Amino acid sequence: MMRRLAMALALLVCQVTAWAHKASDSYLVVDVKGNTVTAQWDIALRDIDFALGLDRDGNAEITWGELQARQSDLGAWALSRLALTRNGSCPLQVSGLQVDEHTDGGYAVLHLSGVCPGATGALGLHYRLLFDLDSLHRGLLRLTLDGATHTTVLSPTNGGLQFGAAQASRWEQFSQYLVEGVWHIWIGFDHILFLLCLLLPAVLVLHMRHWQGVTSFGVALREVLWVVTSFTAAHSITLSLAALGLVSLPSRLVESVIALSVVLAAANNLWPLVKRRRWLVAFGFGLIHGFGFASVLAELGLPADALVLSLLGFNVGVEVGQMAIVAGFLPVAFLLRNTRFYLRGVFVLGSWLTMLVALIWLLERAFDLKLVST
Repeated sequence: MMRRLAMALALLVCQVTAWAHKASDSYLVVDVKGNTVTAQWDIALRDIDFALGLDRDGNAEITWGELQARQSDLGAWALSRLALTRNGSCPLQVSGLQVDEHTDGGYAVLHLSGVCPGATGALGLHYRLLFDLDSLHRGLLRLTLDGATHTTVLSPTNGGLQFGAAQASRWEQFSQYLVEGVWHIWIGFDHILFLLCLLLPAVLVLHMRHWQGVTSFGVALREVLWVVTSFTAAHSITLSLAALGLVSLPSRLVESVIALSVVLAAANNLWPLVKRRRWLVAFGFGLIHGFGFASVLAELGLPADALVLSLLGFNVGVEVGQMAIVAGFLPVAFLLRNTRFYLRGVFVLGSWLTMLVALIWLLERAFDLKLVST
């Protein structure tokens, strides 16, 4: 049983390490003025390689030459998965190709242009990039339609939308960013692993240098609430400061320290130095994790007319996403707390493998290496 568990967790390590930070996504910025359409579409090079096979020499690196050689194929593939309508179809064409760096690697930047049959009325958008290959893929859309800004997350169940020329209401903007906050905590694997490393010992107590289950659910619940509340408060502070442009840190530093926080949290489960008040650890490293969340908002953009409300929605979404994880984890962990499966398999082996994953992340991010191919 333990051997099968170890093999399953090892496979999980490979998968999570390959993802490195977040699931597949693209950034689509569309500006429609009357019947004129201009757009910028950032698509991860790793996703294009997955779909089209850009890496001809098999060295796990995509060069500008390899991308240029497939420019026409890339344009045809991308445009076959995006459609705009305004009183009829708005044919799009690729007007330029560049490469840019996001927090999770290189992206091809497609510049698009087009003309719609009509200059007024609702705009229809149909997005289906990579949904046939990766159901977890998401498109982050910022649309400006005749001066009115709309933002949303495009998914397999939310890929065909209609947008009116009226500005989205404050409640709609709050709701949109709340959904984005939930989604980005769920795909932020390093954030989740850090939180889980702090939650794993919440159902245990260290007695005579041995871990054993807590006596009541209330004890575990109080510990979890302290940890989650501290983590939320900390990342909300720095997320807000960074999103408002008051504080800025280098992306590589932030991502490296986030990986380091996972390493230390997992190591503390194996060799406990911080035995109580883990909420202080959650708060301290939560300040850095907030800068990681801020990078998502920087790439998506915040509406100037509803900056604070959208920021609040994103923060609430992150908290809702965290509480959903806790609600699924805590009851099961409490029931299994005294079993060999939990004590040796989930807690000890899980902490070892989490530390290994995070060490790989740390080396890759701190020294700009590529230790695991995606």
